[in-house]
Amino acid sequence: MRKYLTSCLLVLSCTLSGAASGQDLTGTLKKIKDDGKIALGVRESSIPFSYYDGDQKPVGYAVDICRKVVEAVKTRIGLADLKVEYVPANANNRIPLINNGTMDLECASTSNLNERKKVVAFSITHFVSNIRALVRKDAPYKKLSDLSGKSIAVIPGMTALPMLLKYATDNKVNFNHIAGKDVAEAFLLFETGRADAFVFDDVLIASMAANSSNPNGYRMLDDTLRSEPNALMMRKDDAPFKDLVDATILGMIKSGELEKLYGKWFLQPIPPRNINLAFPISKQLQEAFEKPNDDGI
Repeated sequence: MRKYLTSCLLVLSCTLSGAASGQDLTGTLKKIKDDGKIALGVRESSIPFSYYDGDQKPVGYAVDICRKVVEAVKTRIGLADLKVEYVPANANNRIPLINNGTMDLECASTSNLNERKKVVAFSITHFVSNIRALVRKDAPYKKLSDLSGKSIAVIPGMTALPMLLKYATDNKVNFNHIAGKDVAEAFLLFETGRADAFVFDDVLIASMAANSSNPNGYRMLDDTLRSEPNALMMRKDDAPFKDLVDATILGMIKSGELEKLYGKWFLQPIPPRNINLAFPISKQLQEAFEKPNDDGI
């Protein structure tokens, strides 16, 4: 990994020093230059990573990181007026949209899983999430096993579901799963009482609760099903593009810019309702900043 990160810094240095000639470009970088645009995958409601603000413009922590990558791409390919196209994506179509060329880079909180790395590639870690359960504040549940026989909102295609199924098997309990297509729909199933809990990445369910009509009406159970590294997703076997993406994020880590960006989205009021998630940086993410890597789980 040390050798890889050193190569990333060299890529960053080359990117800043000037553009490559057309014949030097391959893969995604060549596609972007030939098309005159870069296609960024965004989510509709993954607050604060990737979502639409009150003006229906994509914003968020991961979107800001991607915009920094866009600037590096402009320099690398020598195209200052590069067009940025935002492509709506969700848990079910994000990998196909990457692999069929519809989007070049996914700007979200997708978990870097070794199983997924068989078909796509991931940048170095930009966030670490924990899979937990959100329940109503006055609910009697103390731990996840207390929800046996109850209905739990989940999102098919996301890693929370297989983790929940494994927990059920290991602990000899049963859960009724109610599926939502994305974070907003799954939270709505829970919020309206059709589900007794919502199991997903802690920061995303915390943000949904904070932006709900009853922000003080919920709490998270202490149980953690798994900690997962989150990263930007791109096409597999495209080293020049991945090196540029990684070099950009590594530069943001080394300069302190990424930690400042974290403060902007997790520790300050954010659009559209100017709510502060007040979500301190975790020990796991601090370690990922201290030792940058693209390791999956």
